[in-house]
Amino acid sequence: MLMLACSTTAHGQGALLLSELLYQPRSGEAEYVELHNPTNEAIDLAEYQIIRWIGDSLGTRYPLPHHMVGAKDYVVLTKDAASVETQYEGVHLAKVVECSLPTYPNDGGTVVLANGTGEVVERLDYTPEMHSSLLRNKAGVGLERCSFSRPCNEPSNWFSAASTVGYGTPTLPNSQSMEHIAEEAAFVFSSELLSPDGDGYQDELTIDYTLENGELHASVDIYDDAGRPVRKLLNNGLLGTNGMLTWDGHGENGRRLQHGRYILTINLYNLQGTRQTVRRTVAIVAP
Repeated sequence: MLMLACSTTAHGQGALLLSELLYQPRSGEAEYVELHNPTNEAIDLAEYQIIRWIGDSLGTRYPLPHHMVGAKDYVVLTKDAASVETQYEGVHLAKVVECSLPTYPNDGGTVVLANGTGEVVERLDYTPEMHSSLLRNKAGVGLERCSFSRPCNEPSNWFSAASTVGYGTPTLPNSQSMEHIAEEAAFVFSSELLSPDGDGYQDELTIDYTLENGELHASVDIYDDAGRPVRKLLNNGLLGTNGMLTWDGHGENGRRLQHGRYILTINLYNLQGTRQTVRRTVAIVAP
């Protein structure tokens, strides 16, 4: 097979990176390719293109539309944005871009990301064997990149998205990230249910944490199931080695939120710039 050398761009080494791939969607749903911007500045998606890989050579080019990908952020490319939003929790629809893409075979294939001049930035040769061997059905399961500091086309750097996040994290940090700065088990939630009706039972959600590193900062945000922010519990706060956060089921306007599912995200980062996100689903039940 012809080997391709990957280039760098004006934004520095790596620039936009391949982050997640859904090549085998559920029946009637759409494939998607997720890209990550690891830099400290926004990047225009139009500076890139997806190229179809045919046999041992590059084929049809798919220029990408104008869309600014924020610093340290994600963008998802798909032929059907509504399909992605419907199938996965917490999708930020503003970060989903509908565009033309190659079709990615279920039995394996190649994803090629190139810059505007056609130089290959990243390439992924994927196979079904990259998924967990415990999966009986791979339909609807995203293939996530574990580390952005390791080569993209390293088979062991990709794995199935976790079942706890619905088997895919489009527009969100990957569930299989190895860029950990804290164990997810360090955050203990009092319950997955919240009933803020004032009867003294599950009126508040508590999050107890115990960390080995006492120099972590965090922002804690809550989103509804459509990906809209409804409450900020913590903004760039410095965490100690242990502590507790609480949520009373109310939004930013001080009013009790409607019953339904909510996504609570704990965005952690250290002084070296390493980031990690812990996500949990919490349900507000009707009184």
